[in-house]
Amino acid sequence: MTRTRSIAVIGLIIAIVAILLISTHGFGLWRKDDGTLTLYGNVDIRSVDLGFRVNGRIAKMPVEEGAHVKAGQVLAILDTQPLTDKLTAAQAQVALAQADLAKRRNGNRPQDIAQAQAHLAQQRANLVKATAEHERRKALVATGAISQAQFDQTVSAWRAAQAQVTAANEALSLQKEGSRKEDVDAAAAQLQNARALQDSVQTDLKDATLAAPSDGVILTRAREPGAIVQAGETVFTLTIDRPMRVRAYVAEPDLGRIAPGMKVLVTTDGSNKTYHGQIGYISPAAEFTPKSVETESLRTDLVYRLRIIVSDPDDGLRQGQPVTVQVPDAHPTQDR
Repeated sequence: MTRTRSIAVIGLIIAIVAILLISTHGFGLWRKDDGTLTLYGNVDIRSVDLGFRVNGRIAKMPVEEGAHVKAGQVLAILDTQPLTDKLTAAQAQVALAQADLAKRRNGNRPQDIAQAQAHLAQQRANLVKATAEHERRKALVATGAISQAQFDQTVSAWRAAQAQVTAANEALSLQKEGSRKEDVDAAAAQLQNARALQDSVQTDLKDATLAAPSDGVILTRAREPGAIVQAGETVFTLTIDRPMRVRAYVAEPDLGRIAPGMKVLVTTDGSNKTYHGQIGYISPAAEFTPKSVETESLRTDLVYRLRIIVSDPDDGLRQGQPVTVQVPDAHPTQDR
């Protein structure tokens, strides 16, 4: 009876030891490698500070902190009255420049040419009169009937009349010829400058509306309606949550086990949900393990940063959150 009990006790002990060996993988002395590589990292923090490109007073801010916004959604609007006034002035300058260019291209009006012709005719009549007076006094000075000084005055008047005819003739020619090419080019450049100023004001007017550049969540609302803001001053901080990216690190000995495109499983502490993703990028340069990343290796080991794109994210994943990444199809460990 005692021997039977002893055999039963020994058998029970052997069974317990066998169970412990199986459950503890030989107390850590042997372990079955299923090929899964475990990595650690954090959900990428991706945010952008948003502000106006122009100065102004904030008129409206229809979104609050924590709001989910879509790309193109209006976040804030400046008071546009000053810019509207500038646009009106710029449009007037464009109209003025257009009129000046049209005037130079179309040439002078028929009335202007007719006026120049009449002026030339008048000056020619004056020349005829001055020429006759010159001929008459020329004969008188030869006989001594008038003094040489009087005749000199007549010669001066005659020559002045000739010059006036020449000037009137040139003025008529200019009226018929119209503006010079250089003047037309200068007017065209002035119009181009006026249009550029108008386009600039229109751009400023568009920039008075602040829109979300992408989908995301408003993290910070830094200003309030009525505030005067400078160009580039932060008004909102937007976190970009799509696509969701995880920044993880792989130790140098395991670098050969992974490759871009490999499928991964992502889990977080305190949640049983498993997210799916794939490796999108592996850094070509080594770095020391960041202090915020927990790994099974020493802190001083060299690691390579990799980016993982999560394909099915939800609100359970938040930026900066620590995650565990498993690579089920990692290449086998190479013997060294």
